Amino acid sequence: MIDYLFGQRKTPAEMLKQHQRALNKAIRDLDRERTKMEQQEKKLIADIKKSAKQNQMSACKIMAKDLVRTRRYIQKFYQMRTQLQAVGLRIQTMRSNQAMADALKGVTKAMRSMNKNVNLPEISKIMMEFERESEMMNMKEEMMNDAIDDAVEEEDDEEESEAIVNQVLDEIGINLNQEMVDAPTGRVGGKVRESDPEPLLADDLGLQERLNNLRKD
Repeated sequence: MIDYLFGQRKTPAEMLKQHQRALNKAIRDLDRERTKMEQQEKKLIADIKKSAKQNQMSACKIMAKDLVRTRRYIQKFYQMRTQLQAVGLRIQTMRSNQAMADALKGVTKAMRSMNKNVNLPEISKIMMEFERESEMMNMKEEMMNDAIDDAVEEEDDEEESEAIVNQVLDEIGINLNQEMVDAPTGRVGGKVRESDPEPLLADDLGLQERLNNLRKD
């Protein structure tokens, strides 16, 4: 009421936080009282044993009743602590839900602002212009590449290519002639003489003819 009169109304999140602190304080108080009761329980047990040794049965019965009540109170403290923890868990859940609602509210506001600023026709126009410029750039790049290739290509490339082909053909001819030189020799009249070159086969003649034609070209 005082907060309302002075214009200091608390938000739901602040109120939930305040209640959470109150519950935590109550749980600490219960734990403190339960600890005292447990100490009293231990003291009663020791007194009952002492009285029993002294054969004071009436005192043992009275202290036994106190021990029973003390243990019941301890159990009640445990139950109350459990209930307070359950309430605190509910409050924590409510705080989380409130935080999520606030976040969603902010996100919704931002999305609404963005949707207002988005101009679909303008975006479509920009995309069309981008696509047109990209195609033009690709065409220019291809033309530049062709021009560079034409400028870099020299007349000597063709001559160099022919020289390489001739070199390969010469190597093939050398191999073929080497096979002809390595032909076997015979012995006639006890004297060693070189054998006459064997006639070229049809395949060899065809290959030799193609080589000669390539050299002429």
